[in-house]
Order: sequence, then structure tokens, then C-alpha cells
Amino acid sequence: MRSSSGPNKRQAGGQLGISRWCVAAAFVAVVVQGGHVASAAEDEIVLGTTLPLTGAYQHIGEDTKNGYELAIYQINKRGGVVVGDNSFRLVARYYNDNSNPVRAQELIDRLIDRDGVKFVLGPYHAHRYPGVLTTVERNRVPTVAGHSVARKRVESGSNFSFAVTAMPDRYFTPTLEFVKALSERFGKSSQDLRIGMATENDPFSREVRAGVLSDVRRLGIACIIDDQLPESFDDMSATLDRVKTLKPDVFLVSGHEAIVASAVNQIEESGASVPLVAVTHCETARLAKESPKSSNYVFCPVQWDRSAPHEGELFGTAEQFAVQYEGAYGREPSSVAAQAAAAVYVFADAFTRAQSFEPEEVRDAISATNLQTFFGPIKFDALGINSKKSGLLTQIIDGDYVLIAPQGWAEQEPVIRKQAP
Repeated sequence: MRSSSGPNKRQAGGQLGISRWCVAAAFVAVVVQGGHVASAAEDEIVLGTTLPLTGAYQHIGEDTKNGYELAIYQINKRGGVVVGDNSFRLVARYYNDNSNPVRAQELIDRLIDRDGVKFVLGPYHAHRYPGVLTTVERNRVPTVAGHSVARKRVESGSNFSFAVTAMPDRYFTPTLEFVKALSERFGKSSQDLRIGMATENDPFSREVRAGVLSDVRRLGIACIIDDQLPESFDDMSATLDRVKTLKPDVFLVSGHEAIVASAVNQIEESGASVPLVAVTHCETARLAKESPKSSNYVFCPVQWDRSAPHEGELFGTAEQFAVQYEGAYGREPSSVAAQAAAAVYVFADAFTRAQSFEPEEVRDAISATNLQTFFGPIKFDALGINSKKSGLLTQIIDGDYVLIAPQGWAEQEPVIRKQAP
């Protein structure tokens, strides 16, 4: 369970041992708005990326940066990356893309073409990934993304790009499988379940929608509302009128942070009573903190949770990662922070196994990754997708994010609201 307002009570007495100052001192990050970028020292390995440190996706940028920092700190603290008889420190070089996907693409090009960066942490803006893949392939630069990348874009033939997360088309899979398994909680058989969804008309949400339509066919669940709303929409009243009339058992909303924050408030204000509401980007939208009343009992699919029984060599358990993160930053880690840390770990592990910094040898080592980590298992298929990664399902209950599924890992029983007559 993760509190939205501070360290979890289960951490009492835990040894944090990491100050924010120590992490910052160990993390070499260069943000350049223009001008000359200093060359890396001979004992440094540079990982380049862009981050949305300002603008609409600032929260995601902050969480991503913190995850990078903590992983780099821990790896360097343990002696860095040893290749041959020498030890190398990881450093990060990034540009602030101001939450602009076009700018992010330009800056990735700059990192590779002008700054000479040989290893890239994939940018947040997944819908700009085709251009990033083109740059990566043209320059043969190994790239590990800590954010979801649309499957159809990965299938374009890239073999230098990898993603540690589950793909967007599997975002709501844990939710729908949970609903199917517990249909009796809705007072009906699984064959009689009905869902509605509203998706933003952006590339990420289009992939999410395609995955939902595939899942409902596979699971035998009826989809009775399938509304594709304009990008950055601010009014879903027409959709909510249909929800009140058709009364689905489940209502799914996919959009970015401002969209889902607005959506949960509109659902509350409309009086649309749905037993289960699930939305994307709960954590980065800060729903539990910013909209405590309207987000209560909302379900949140996530890539990682501190209560999951994942464990690996670098951070230990998922809970131990969370405690270390809180010691460094004074707040709970989101899934985004964990994903970012996992991406850095993949690079460090690959450098060690490759015993080389030649890009193609590193790429081959990344392809052969088979890690058990605090984030979960990481093993890439031929398309660079983490084939071992499955999502989790949490629910906001009285300000806490509570792990609900898989059932064997659940912290408590979910709260399923009653359908209005």
C-alpha cells in the first residue's frame, strides 16, 4: 500500500541511509539550452536522454529524473561498471524538452549527432517514437525506454530499441482480467459483464483502446460504450449521459494527466454511478492527493507497486527500493520512477556482461537480458519488448494506493460500488 501523503507506516524504523544531497552529488547531469557540452571523462559512461522537466508532463519528468538519479547513485556506490580491469561511473546527460514531443525528437537527434552520445534512455513521448527509432537505427545507438512504447511502432523492425514496461495495448488487461475473475462481485455471470470506455484521441490512448477491444473479445465481455474523444478534451458530459443510461459495470478512461484528473471530477459531479471506474496515469496525475473525494475507489493500472513481491540484486525488494527513494526525495515513488531506475539497471547489467562499450556488443547484451529485479522480471523478445512484464492493479482507498491484483498479491479486498437502479 502506498500513501499519497508521505512515508508508509510499514517503513517505521527502516534504515533509509540516503540523503537527497548524496544522490545529487553522485548523479552527474548536464542540462544544456545551447552552447558547448563538455566531453565525458575517461572513466565515465554517458547515458543521454530528454525529460519534460517543465510543461504539462512535469510530474512525469521529475519522477523519471529521480529514478535515473537513484539507480545511478546505487550503481556507482557499488563500484560502478567494471569492464576488464577498470571501473566506470555512470553519468546522465539530458535536455529539458518542455513537454514538447517535437522538441524531444530534435534533442535526441542532437544528443546523438552533435554530442556524440552512444547510449540513450528513451524519451517519455511515446507517440514520437517512430522518429526516435529512425535516429536510433540510423546511428546504431542502443536505447532502453523506461516508458511505454506503442507495439506497432516497435514492430517496425528496430533492433536497437528496448522497453522495460508492458505495452500500452496491455494497460487495462489486469483490470479486465480482474473483472472477469470476480464477476460475482458485480452480481452477474462473466458472460453478462458490460464495459464502457472513453479514450483521448492521441497515439497512446489509441493503442490502449485497441488493447481493450482485443481483451474484451478474448474474455467474452461486452463493450457497450466506445467513445473516442478529441485530444486534450475537457468535456465528457455526452459520454457520461450514455453511462447513466446504459449502466455499464466498468468504465475505463484513457488520457494523459490533465485529462484523467478532469475525468474523475466530471464522473463524480455527474452522478454517474459505476461499480468500477479505472483510469490511466493515476499516479502522475496525483489523483489521490489532488482529487481525494472524486478519486476514492478509482482503480489504477500500474507497472509497479511497492507491495509486489519482486526482488533483485541492485535494490533488493520493491519495498526496499521505495524506502531508499523516500530517503532520497522525501516522497513515495511512482511507477514512473521505478521504470526509470529499471532502465538504467538494464544498461549497467549489459555493459558488465558485454565487457565492452561497443554499441553493437552492448545491443547484443541487452537483447540477452534476463534479470530478476525490484521492478519485476526483465527479458526482451525479438521486438525489444519486455515479454515477462505484466501490469498490476491498484485501487485508491482513503488516500492510499492499495494493491488489488494479481489476487495472490492483493493487500486487501477491493471496494466495488453498487450500481444505481
